[in-house]
Amino acid sequence: MKTWPIAEVVPHAGEMILLDSIEAIEAERIVCMRTVRADSLFVDADGSLPAWVGVELMAQSIAAWAGCRARADDQPVQLGFLLGTRQYACNVDAFPPGSRLCMEAVRSFHDEHGMGVFTCSIDAPGIRADARLTVYRPRNADAFFEQIAGEPLHV
Repeated sequence: MKTWPIAEVVPHAGEMILLDSIEAIEAERIVCMRTVRADSLFVDADGSLPAWVGVELMAQSIAAWAGCRARADDQPVQLGFLLGTRQYACNVDAFPPGSRLCMEAVRSFHDEHGMGVFTCSIDAPGIRADARLTVYRPRNADAFFEQIAGEPLHV
């Protein structure tokens, strides 16, 4: 499958795009890269990226996978939602400046309603993070927002 620049396949803009590139993409798998830079969004005073941002790196890798599939099918890139994660584990508290992080996401489940589960990892020398992310992509995001905007708030 063809790869595209990140900005063309992820429904984010500007500094909210946390990935640098797509290294590989297959039918059920994507590998993305990110180099931690001291001047980036979310970095600490020492230039390191908190490990909790790893969940967003994984989610954006999934978004890039979905965007590449959409582009390959001549469809628009659509908005998706991270519903949750299970068992996010990381062996470091933060990703040090200059670390070249390799994110892999592999789809392990999906259904016809837009639900999906991906097994994800982040690797770099001395760094390992793992999680399972549950995601949802409605068929029509505008209609989805209209639907939930009209629903009463359940407290």
